[in-house]
Amino acid sequence: MLSVRELCTEYPDKNGNVVKAAQDVAFEIPEGKLFTLLGPSGCGKTTTLRSIAGLERPVGGTIAVGNSIVYSSSRKVFVTPNKRNFGMVFQSYAIWPHMSVFENAAFPLRVGRKRFSKLEIDEKVGRVLSVVALENFSGREATKLSGGQQQRLALARALIMEPRLLLLDEPLSNLDAKLRDKMRFELKRLQRELSLTTIYVTHDQQEALALSHQIALMSSGRIVQLGTPREIYEKPASHFAADFVGTTNFVDATVRGRDSESDAWVVDSQVGTLRVLNNDALKAGDKISLSIRPENVRLLEHVERDATGHLLQGSVDSKLFLGEFVDFQIDLGGTKLLSRAHPSLRTPIGEKIYVDIQPEHCTLVRN
Repeated sequence: MLSVRELCTEYPDKNGNVVKAAQDVAFEIPEGKLFTLLGPSGCGKTTTLRSIAGLERPVGGTIAVGNSIVYSSSRKVFVTPNKRNFGMVFQSYAIWPHMSVFENAAFPLRVGRKRFSKLEIDEKVGRVLSVVALENFSGREATKLSGGQQQRLALARALIMEPRLLLLDEPLSNLDAKLRDKMRFELKRLQRELSLTTIYVTHDQQEALALSHQIALMSSGRIVQLGTPREIYEKPASHFAADFVGTTNFVDATVRGRDSESDAWVVDSQVGTLRVLNNDALKAGDKISLSIRPENVRLLEHVERDATGHLLQGSVDSKLFLGEFVDFQIDLGGTKLLSRAHPSLRTPIGEKIYVDIQPEHCTLVRN
């Protein structure tokens, strides 16, 4: 539905130097899917979104929606933002404080090129307020709404023109933690029920993992990994990807060779001997870095009968009780490993403990 190819956007900074905000950005979004641009501040994700919206003018590339090209450097095409029929919700909701909920939602219909009758406006506003569960608040002053309600009103105003594409720029960042969690469910429900093709910009990994059909992880103006949330989390392509998305342990290791029984690679690491499932062309002596998620560091107080024989022995260095789980810092010969365990595990600090890490949970990452 949306196709972005070789997109490059740059602008001068306050000293006149050229900042390459987006470089060779390329992706496609099927109709009805939610696609997230994820990355730290300054990585180029918002510039990419604004380029798609027409609020920034790129210096190269092509942006097309269906069969319609809205930007092409080679064809000298630049469709202005008001003619692209995209809905956009910003970090600040830009709610008109002097207008009611109804008037805020109706505003795009009143100022657009197409004229609507009063009956048409009433019907469209009623329908869109019902979609975002604000139908009982139409006469209320917009500033009297809660943060979550204002966010839904901003969505309603973006949806009222039935956009071909919905663009969301960190829309939940101003909400408190509990409301943000609730609004994630609301956004996902709306997106699926309305089958809206959506681009979502965020630096919040949890939002990206929870909402997206596909994620583009960005760094320094480029997409460094493109994949489903599970692919990005479980199989990070680089040290940056593993570090930015979620929490992980990085372990340096040296390849010893193949394990004839399991066909995994045997490696000597700073925490002990590990086995790694990997399809890369490794050889004995290679220096590698592994990413191991805390939830995949299994802790055992006693050696079980069916243990793999590859257990590491350490001691509990420290722990944090966080309600639904406990974070353990395990000391393995001077190297600390983070493990996330069920709160039923109560091993005291200083006590011996065993660590079991399965080969499929050791992910080789590139710097």
